[in-house]
Amino acid sequence: MDNLATTTPASAVGSRIETLDTRLLIGGHRRGGSTGRTIAVENPATGVPLCEVADATADDAMAALDAAAAAQDTWAATPPRVRGEILRRAFELVTARAEELATIITLEMGKSLEESRGEVAYGADYLRWFSEEAVRIFGEWKVNAAGDARVLTMRQPVGPCLLITPWNAPLAMPARKIGPAIAAGCTMILKPAAQTPLTALFLAEVLAEAGLPENVLSILPTSDADALTSPLLADPRIRKVSFTGSTGVGRMLVEKSAANVLRTSMELGGNAAFIVCADADVDAAVDGAMVAKMRNNGEACIAANRFLVHADIAEEFSAKLAARMSALPMGNGLAAGVKVGPLIDAAQRDKVAGLVADATGQGARVVLGGTAPDGAGYFFPPTVITDVPASARLNTEEIFGPVAPIRVFTDDAEAIRLANDTEFGLATYLYTRDIGRAVTLSEQLQTGMVGLNRGLVSDPAAPFGGVKQSGLGREGGSTGIDEYLETKYVALAV
Repeated sequence: MDNLATTTPASAVGSRIETLDTRLLIGGHRRGGSTGRTIAVENPATGVPLCEVADATADDAMAALDAAAAAQDTWAATPPRVRGEILRRAFELVTARAEELATIITLEMGKSLEESRGEVAYGADYLRWFSEEAVRIFGEWKVNAAGDARVLTMRQPVGPCLLITPWNAPLAMPARKIGPAIAAGCTMILKPAAQTPLTALFLAEVLAEAGLPENVLSILPTSDADALTSPLLADPRIRKVSFTGSTGVGRMLVEKSAANVLRTSMELGGNAAFIVCADADVDAAVDGAMVAKMRNNGEACIAANRFLVHADIAEEFSAKLAARMSALPMGNGLAAGVKVGPLIDAAQRDKVAGLVADATGQGARVVLGGTAPDGAGYFFPPTVITDVPASARLNTEEIFGPVAPIRVFTDDAEAIRLANDTEFGLATYLYTRDIGRAVTLSEQLQTGMVGLNRGLVSDPAAPFGGVKQSGLGREGGSTGIDEYLETKYVALAV
């Protein structure tokens, strides 16, 4: 966050939204949707619409695919250094406009301005990381085993991609997909979430200013995701789909993509366990819990969902966590000092409230929070619940809110059993001061990522992704660009 610009006051952003082009971006040109319909973008802190954006249809999707397919060969032949420099300039522009971007994120998604600033820095780092990866797409040359031929492999872009991103990180998620696609030489169609399209439209402006050619990227907000994506997935010109969102939708997309045997990257739901062993530094574990649970209002796929704490320290941990969470001011994310903003919409607030009610109805004890306040906006307070029964929905469903349910365990085997007792496998957090236990438990956890004595696992330089029902493939790190490349083998006679 050291490079964040702070020159744009929050009061200026209202006028910036008024000047933001909210039409579709298709083949480098702005235009209204084919039906003329629009989508209202709401401020979740007030429930009041901010503006309206064009609503894309299947006809718009096919126009975007026409543009992407027409541009693919030329874009793939663009020198890697040129593609990398576009991403580097985009990183610099995002960084320079960080305060403006952060405020737009807060307005349409609800998280605190501090959280939005962190997302801008995080998202920008994906643009920087993949600007450096563009020139490091390596092939191979070797003598074959028999010695009578040579093996040549080359890496080539997979082709036009459909990128589908969620509302909880409206800059970082598009950047995490657009970055490697640009670096690899793929054209793209991005469908941002209907709740948060403004950040994606702003990013498109930045990329155009950075020199991204026309036709390489289209942006299609829509109120009917299935009607937009189905014809794209059925068209053989699309060669890859990358999706971040719920496991249910991910399964549907994988099924539809099978007809054309598309490359798929699926970053799906999570149910992260946060394990605190008896030998853990409790204060350090609470510090990590505050990050793993409260980052992004708890609306993150890697948010700590189930707190598993050894019986010897459960009371101390619960009390300290509740004390820390109770000190977080809740309100409109643009207000000074606010740490907890609203949830994205009424449906999400009601879901969180329903999960809490289910647990308390089965005997769980509310230590902090637990009830949505009256008034405007979709707020739910930081909540700590103990004595959570095994049958509570909080143990099996992704919360996506600031609720910390705590269960106890008595030995390592029980902790592993409880942590792995889920269809998901995205992230797990583990606190222990015993290096042997740390290694052993990390190996036994059925998860794509482990935060060891650390409440933050997201890093543009690291592979992000899960196992089981949490998805396919990895984003970020040196492997992130592989999702957008095919390997071609040439057998050379000698």
